[in-house]
Amino acid sequence: MTDRAILIALACLGFTSFGSAAENVPAAKQYEVQTLKDLAYHEGDDADPIKHKLDLYVPKDAKDYPTVVFVHGGAWVFGDKSQLGIYSSIGKSLARQGIAAAVVNYRLSPKVQHPEHVKDVARAFAWTHQNIAKHGGNAEKLFVCGHSAGGHLTALLASDETYLKAHNLSLKCIKGAVPMSGVYLIGEGFLPQVFGKDAEKAKLASPLAHVKADLPPFLIIHADKDMPLCDKMSATFCNALKDKQCTAELCEVKDRNHMSIIMSFSKESDPAMQALVSFVRKQSEK
Repeated sequence: MTDRAILIALACLGFTSFGSAAENVPAAKQYEVQTLKDLAYHEGDDADPIKHKLDLYVPKDAKDYPTVVFVHGGAWVFGDKSQLGIYSSIGKSLARQGIAAAVVNYRLSPKVQHPEHVKDVARAFAWTHQNIAKHGGNAEKLFVCGHSAGGHLTALLASDETYLKAHNLSLKCIKGAVPMSGVYLIGEGFLPQVFGKDAEKAKLASPLAHVKADLPPFLIIHADKDMPLCDKMSATFCNALKDKQCTAELCEVKDRNHMSIIMSFSKESDPAMQALVSFVRKQSEK
């Protein structure tokens, strides 16, 4: 598959719609959702007025709750936290189940190249770490999750400590990582408008290159009909983590493809959503 074909396929997420999934299964307790829109997670002369913002969805009147920092997909060149209501629905679904969600924007290529995307995700994570307690959440229960390009950025943030160190944080601040249908190996020459043409730069952009002991727990999700570069690579990444004695689990979601897995994700009855919620609750107890 050519880079252009990959880019088009990944970008199709923003222009595809699907029928409704199975009827929602109510959680044990449902919370009212409080929504705070367009919160600036980075300010200053270099701040982007749109891309350096996030939306926060919190379970109203809950206390000490975990939070998922969610990163959208779109091949590192497309996408927005408000896109077609996809990500707001995910944020609200999590909040109803007692888990806050910080749904983030980040700068896109070709305006910027790697590593600026992941630097923005680190900024958003650091903002959440600093501010979530003001809204009733627990800063020691922070998770990262993302789909497609967001899966790559999620995995890179949770494996290469460089980006959190810039904010005086460490990988221990991530309670768990849940990349979905992500890319974990960036080959030389892959999407040069995003990653450039330098082989060493591409290697450093690869989560697989940073696998080592003592990384945060990982739940790696992919669709059974995912893109070829996303399904087998998910298994490879999971096995590499296990080889270093990291906590890692692979979750294949049946009857889904690269796009339908995220379009169905906001349903509380969806297997991927149930896997995420179970993972967050389990790791939050540790």
